[in-house]
Amino acid sequence: METLPLEPVSLLLGTQVGSWRVVGRGGYGSYGMVYRVEQVDHAAAGSFALKLALRPEDPRFEREGELLSRVSHPHVPRLYGQGTWMSPSGAAFPYVVMEWVPGVTLYDWAARPPFSSLQALRLLAQVARALEATHAVGGVHRDVKGNNVLVTSEGARALLMDFGSGCYPGAKRLTWQSGPPGTFQYWSPEALRFQWRFRFQSDAHYEAGPADDVYALGMMVYRLVTGRYPPPLSPEALEAPPGQMPSQARPEKVARVSPELAALIRRMLSEVPSERGSAAEMAQALDHAAETAGRRASRPIAPRKRRGAPVRAAWLGRWRTGVAWLGWGMAVSLGVLQVANEWPGEDGGGGERVEVEQPSVQPTWDAEDGGTAGLAQAALQSAEKAEAPEAERGGISREMPKGPFAGQRKPPCKSYEVEVNGGCWLALQDKRPPCGDETFVWKGRCYWPSVRPPRPETSGWP
Repeated sequence: METLPLEPVSLLLGTQVGSWRVVGRGGYGSYGMVYRVEQVDHAAAGSFALKLALRPEDPRFEREGELLSRVSHPHVPRLYGQGTWMSPSGAAFPYVVMEWVPGVTLYDWAARPPFSSLQALRLLAQVARALEATHAVGGVHRDVKGNNVLVTSEGARALLMDFGSGCYPGAKRLTWQSGPPGTFQYWSPEALRFQWRFRFQSDAHYEAGPADDVYALGMMVYRLVTGRYPPPLSPEALEAPPGQMPSQARPEKVARVSPELAALIRRMLSEVPSERGSAAEMAQALDHAAETAGRRASRPIAPRKRRGAPVRAAWLGRWRTGVAWLGWGMAVSLGVLQVANEWPGEDGGGGERVEVEQPSVQPTWDAEDGGTAGLAQAALQSAEKAEAPEAERGGISREMPKGPFAGQRKPPCKSYEVEVNGGCWLALQDKRPPCGDETFVWKGRCYWPSVRPPRPETSGWP
């Protein structure tokens, strides 16, 4: 008879969590594992998604459940319950239960057969509507990106996921970092300027607002259609007043997109928050563009080829972009941007600290995502030699590495793990290749590294 595993990252099929029974594995994030579950006493009700914390007593799950309970919208997952799972070791892991929606992330969806500007406009309007509903109740998502948007298998419906980094009126402050939570490349210019201006003040704190969500939406769309991010702001641009530096976010120069979509991307990426418009205005504009766009919007989006551009020049441009993002990443890692790295603890002021998504410092050619990808991404970031990232649109399956990553569990592997090339791996039962740019393929199945989550700090504030 099999015994229950000790880690929430690797629950066996049939494990009971509250009134729910695990029947499959889903996705994962940097602080939660998603399982497909059914009700123990009412299996006929169908499948649900149970998101289980990777850390004991993680207060972000209470926040996510509260924010989801306030937002009722077709493009936001419906909340069905929340509770706490007591592990065999006696640790308490909170969870939330939401509707189960089969699908893939927006970036993985984009990696499949070519999509058009019209398709993108329709899906993005739905995400903007989800943000509109969130902002209407005073909430801010604070981690809008393609990996947090789920597209249904038929490609007709998009849902905004992962509200654990969100905020709402009355929410307790969970971290003491100066910058916003979420993924570094999606931070707004005003957030970056705040970080730059107060880089030597550890008590400074940036309050993200709806305009930050709109900017992140624009950055998500830019990456969606180009497969990369625009060059980051230089120190000179950070010192200059907003709007004084020419914008380099021109997606039409990188990819063949419709003029309507390109114009809306440029608007959302405006350095001046008031020029971006609200989420409601952007949703209306995206819907209008989808209804009125001409034939060009139905053509597949494709990267533009540089005519006559030397190969060395193209490589150098990507290298410079990677180095620029690396410079910001080094600033983050050195504490200039003050990223919190503590778990809940008591201090003199009675405040709480929770580790948030660590911005990536990988020098990728096109500055790939690096914040909330989860266990596999954490293993990749901790490895001394990571595999070269893909320069084009994400989602192509990564081949299994020849050896384990730093921090990955090594044999003897547990009964629910698979040993491959000297490392222990977890299989995604509900996913088949292409696996995406955050998981690995082996013998026709998708895997991610089995990593033992670090234990929470037991000491107080340093």
